[in-house]
Amino acid sequence: MTAWLDAPLTTLSLHDLDFSRERPPGSSRTSLRPAVFLDKDGTLVVPDDATIHDPSRLRLMPGAGEALARLSAAGLTLVLVTNESGIARGAFTRVQFARLQGALLRRLKDEFGVVLADVAVCPHAPDVQGRPACLCRKPAPGMLTRAARAHGLDLARSWMVGDLLDDVEAGHRAGATGLLLDTGGETVWRRSPLREPAGVFSDWPSLADHLLREAASGSAPMSTPMDDVPGDPSRLPATIASLAPAQAQA
Repeated sequence: MTAWLDAPLTTLSLHDLDFSRERPPGSSRTSLRPAVFLDKDGTLVVPDDATIHDPSRLRLMPGAGEALARLSAAGLTLVLVTNESGIARGAFTRVQFARLQGALLRRLKDEFGVVLADVAVCPHAPDVQGRPACLCRKPAPGMLTRAARAHGLDLARSWMVGDLLDDVEAGHRAGATGLLLDTGGETVWRRSPLREPAGVFSDWPSLADHLLREAASGSAPMSTPMDDVPGDPSRLPATIASLAPAQAQA
């Protein structure tokens, strides 16, 4: 198995990660907040390539809005983390994606009172073998670790929710708990310890129930954390060297 880090380092982008950023002033481990990181297509919204050109076609996954409202009311921070290689491939522009993002954020706020703390986007394309060619494209953990540093989030008490095992792996690599919302997006099922979900759910209501129980009990399972990654770029090769070719996705 060839790790994508075997590519020349000049092909790996640190642009979107900003590992040098300090934690928010006054933050400490005890003040860090738990979060739920969310994939977009197949998890939060129904996949539809036409929505990038017509945001009015945007549809939320069944029960997603209501579930996020419950999670937000419980004090969980919500962060969207999405691979958008269509930007690099020229399938759509950053402006078009920004319009879709705006439509999504407005709908969540207007219909469900939900405000996302952040939207993290990886605009990079994978390499010719479908492997990440940057440090932010899931299953790499860059978008999660950057958001955690920017917003004072406790990754060890957080969850990554997605419809692919790449999402699960990204969560585990960041030190969070990976949960799979099995909506039919995962078709390869390439398994490894980092790609084993801590839970598999078929719908948003049951997933939200699970998250609320764990948040209330403080019993979020501990993943294998990459403790020094956010503040020490010199350790990056050691933490991501085992990444394998990822499943094809946006």
